[in-house]
Amino acid sequence: MHPIRQHARVLTASLTGTAVEFYDFYIYATAAALVFGPLFFPAESQAAQTLFAFMSFGLAFFARPVGAIVFGHYGDRIGRKSTLVASLMLMGVSTLLIAFLPTYAMVGWVAPLLLCILRFGQGFGLGGEWGGASLLAVENAPKGWEARFGSAPQFGAPVGFLAANGLFLILGLTLSDADFKAWGWRIPFLASAVLVGLGLWVRLRIAETPAFREALAHKAPPAVPVAVLLSHHFGAVLAGTAGAIACFAIFYLSTAYALAQGTTTLGYSRETFLAVQLGANCFFALGILIAVIRADRTSPRQVMLTGAVMTIALGMVFGAGLTSGSLLTIFVTLSAALVVMGFVYGPLGSWLPTLFPVTVRYSGISLAFNVGGIVGGALTPIGAQMLAEAGQGSNAGLLLSLAGLATLIGVLVARVRTS
Repeated sequence: MHPIRQHARVLTASLTGTAVEFYDFYIYATAAALVFGPLFFPAESQAAQTLFAFMSFGLAFFARPVGAIVFGHYGDRIGRKSTLVASLMLMGVSTLLIAFLPTYAMVGWVAPLLLCILRFGQGFGLGGEWGGASLLAVENAPKGWEARFGSAPQFGAPVGFLAANGLFLILGLTLSDADFKAWGWRIPFLASAVLVGLGLWVRLRIAETPAFREALAHKAPPAVPVAVLLSHHFGAVLAGTAGAIACFAIFYLSTAYALAQGTTTLGYSRETFLAVQLGANCFFALGILIAVIRADRTSPRQVMLTGAVMTIALGMVFGAGLTSGSLLTIFVTLSAALVVMGFVYGPLGSWLPTLFPVTVRYSGISLAFNVGGIVGGALTPIGAQMLAEAGQGSNAGLLLSLAGLATLIGVLVARVRTS
């Protein structure tokens, strides 16, 4: 196959699959912010229902490291391609089944139990997705293009967010509130089946990465990759975990948490706030593009350090911007936040692989990325929601500063491998 066609197929497979995964993940985040509280959780107050919904959302982040270990095991032993197909199928099935769930009014406590089980399945599948997609791109990259190739799965995030956010906006504009809460929220989960089918079709047409084939030719893979990883590369896992925290914190405070606050405490309509977020999403892609071009010209480490410092500064103004009472200020705040996220997320796919040898690389970057997601993606929105309930919503941005500090330390102490 011609190199250009081969590279195009690899990048498409890396981006498409990750876009599907983030679409699946984000439609849950959006539904949790808009409807899951009253539909699946009994509570005396709307704020408490939203908090329970975010807790169910956070459950997937605890499933992700488990998925990272399981899928990382097979990704380091049998290859990137087969593992990526399996992770996509698991998350796709879990997402599709959410569309058919009964609500609390129908079956009582069984409804939130089933929701949490499927949410765990989503997280388990995503635990093996991002790491494999990044390696698929980076390990096929021409010399000097590692960050740009490694950004393919990163661009899947704004694409998936755009599809999910756009579909919810269309539904909001075409359905009444009653119809949306009764059955309209199920449509995005049903639509995921089409996207998953597309992702599988692309991934089944790619070959294994050259780096993995070469490593396999020289030495048999470790019997238990995660054991080798934790016994010989534990410091790299910790540094990589810290390095991943900021991107999760920015994304979920700027999307799920901001949407919940905007449509409840701040009093904006669902359609208005979704439109604001849709526009801000364009700056997310721009931030990634600028960051990865810069990373290939300098280094992923340098761009990550810049992004971490920017995240610390962002946290100082994020809460005040979100609660300003001005839609324009909110739009600027969210747009700026997603540009900054591009600097800590865009180069991540090319930075993390430099911390681990090929034989445990799938396990290493998957575990680091997904443990970082627990802190940044699960605990941060819950903490922000608790601050908002206590009347301290303007201070929620300080959580971003802490996340930026964690990433700064992680990138500073990480030792980049030369081979």
